[in-house]
Amino acid sequence: MKLQTLIVAASFLAASAFGVTPAKSVSKSPAAFKKPAFRKDSASASPLFRSPEKIRGGAVPGWSAYNDALDTNPLTAKALTSLVGWALGDLLAQIFISGGPFDMQRFLTLSFFGFIYHGPSGHYFYNWLDNKIPGTQAKDVALKVAIDQTIWCPIFMSVFFCYLGLVNGDSLATIGSKIKNDLLSACQGSWKVWPIVHAVNFKFISTKHRLVFINTVQVAFNMFLSLIGTKK
Repeated sequence: MKLQTLIVAASFLAASAFGVTPAKSVSKSPAAFKKPAFRKDSASASPLFRSPEKIRGGAVPGWSAYNDALDTNPLTAKALTSLVGWALGDLLAQIFISGGPFDMQRFLTLSFFGFIYHGPSGHYFYNWLDNKIPGTQAKDVALKVAIDQTIWCPIFMSVFFCYLGLVNGDSLATIGSKIKNDLLSACQGSWKVWPIVHAVNFKFISTKHRLVFINTVQVAFNMFLSLIGTKK
């Protein structure tokens, strides 16, 4: 329950990072209230009137460079984004949940999964989904969430378990048994969290930034995946 709350809270914090923070109003004198609320000479300076095509990265170090990488080499940028997200997720899981000595092989295995599969597959899947369902109306968002959770989620979880089994040298029978025993539990864990996260994602986040938003939230969810994925 605590993990679910952490993930949902992280989703709203991540979403706010993409929004416009209104400037604080400071009252200096009664005369200030006589000035018109919107003036032609100040409108262009207001964040409410800035061009949505332009990304300003001054507030976050490296944000501008990251956006350039998303434009010039999106597949690599998103793969590296997922690598960081999965690495942080397992690191936190091992430190705060699993306990015991740090398992470097597990850490590298899960980090590499983020790089080799989660980032690239997410790049192609969400681009395809946004292309097929481009709107942000309630019905469009609901359909995207439904497709993500009923089709993409089971596929993703199955690939995840197959990957871990192959890395560990498990037989196909063992991998099949793992999927049979834990796939539903993994999907149920996803269904408790990701519908609301993706409702925010598909409504407010641009296609370009879907993966960085997901990975920001998924740091917490990856703690759950790292535990269920390495469960014997």
